[in-house]
Amino acid sequence: MATMSKTAEQARPTYFPRLVTERLDIALCRASAAVARAADTHAAREGLGVGQHLVLQMLDAVGPCSQQTLSEELRIDRSVMVSVCDDLERAGLVRRERNPRDRRSYAVTITDSGRRRLAEARTSIPGFLDDTFGTLTPEERDQLGALLGKLLGVAS
Repeated sequence: MATMSKTAEQARPTYFPRLVTERLDIALCRASAAVARAADTHAAREGLGVGQHLVLQMLDAVGPCSQQTLSEELRIDRSVMVSVCDDLERAGLVRRERNPRDRRSYAVTITDSGRRRLAEARTSIPGFLDDTFGTLTPEERDQLGALLGKLLGVAS
């Protein structure tokens, strides 16, 4: 019986490879989920969440921003952004200050501690990307980046 079961298992067709070529939407969703899991695992080891890292990176690059701007630019839901900023503020990595241009809103600003933490986190990113996208050549990675940018409407 065990032999028959093993043989039946070996004879079963593998459908997923065909599905991937026929349905790019499914392939992209599955690839996205796999990369997201890898990023979450990496973030847990580093002690800085993916969203937290992105917020610190954007604040370091462009300066103080409202939570709304951070949410829109980073494509992070507003309610999640509040939590991300709360956690970063509690850790002393950002501070919220009244926005001098709009007293009804707050500007989120990266602190010196936030810059140091971001610099530490950045050192592990190349290794993470190599592990996650190791099956692609550098040219294929560039091509993937260009294609994803085009799909997202941000390609130059």
